[in-house]
Amino acid sequence: MLTTLISSLIFAQLALPPTLEEDRLRACMDEARNDPAQAILNVSDWMVGTSGPSVSAPQQCLGFAYMSLLRWDAARQAFTEARDARLESDSAGRARLGAMAGNAAIAAEQHGQALVLLQAAQADATAVGNTTLAGSIASDRARALVGLGRMADGANALEEARSLAPQDASIWLLSATLARRMENLANAQQWIETAAALDPGNLSIGLEAGLVAALGGFDDAARSSWQSVIDTAPRTPEGQTARFYLDQLDEEQLPQ
Repeated sequence: MLTTLISSLIFAQLALPPTLEEDRLRACMDEARNDPAQAILNVSDWMVGTSGPSVSAPQQCLGFAYMSLLRWDAARQAFTEARDARLESDSAGRARLGAMAGNAAIAAEQHGQALVLLQAAQADATAVGNTTLAGSIASDRARALVGLGRMADGANALEEARSLAPQDASIWLLSATLARRMENLANAQQWIETAAALDPGNLSIGLEAGLVAALGGFDDAARSSWQSVIDTAPRTPEGQTARFYLDQLDEEQLPQ
């Protein structure tokens, strides 16, 4: 999931016809997926004689390669250096790169660092009027806040995220999950229904919908949600989790 998120942030800035540098970044990122160690070596060659804003692209690729190797702290550092190489006026690029760095910090369980990075990234996104990106980053801030044990602050960040990016199903899913954890099942039910309407085929939404239903005492609805996940993708991690939840429901030992 994190790989998909960061990839989408990277390619969002490559939507226009690519420059030679962007073509090189695409090729480097492909290599980072398939052979991250070689990508790291190639970035070293790329960096020779590079300075100023041109440092940003190879550092992005380096961050992606480290992410493929699950070296989250190194990825955070590379994405941060890629952000810092951008011109101060390039708020959109700085926002996306800051979000990548923040997500890498969350993966490394460095939630305090993540919060600092994500606050700056959201400010950059807001500065250029990109409310969708600002909303996505606000939801990442919520994850960092929850990681710090600040549940209420996380809920407030998600309220902001829903306002900024109301069409983002992942924000509604995260909102429902946090509401369930905070034992606010009424909001959890409302928000998971919105998530499902926006992205009906999302397996993670199906899993969460089942949990909310089961904890609300609607066992048949829970079974239906989880069985749908199993029927759709039985061999996926989500399908296996749905099977586990069904077994737990029969034993009344569901996670809270």
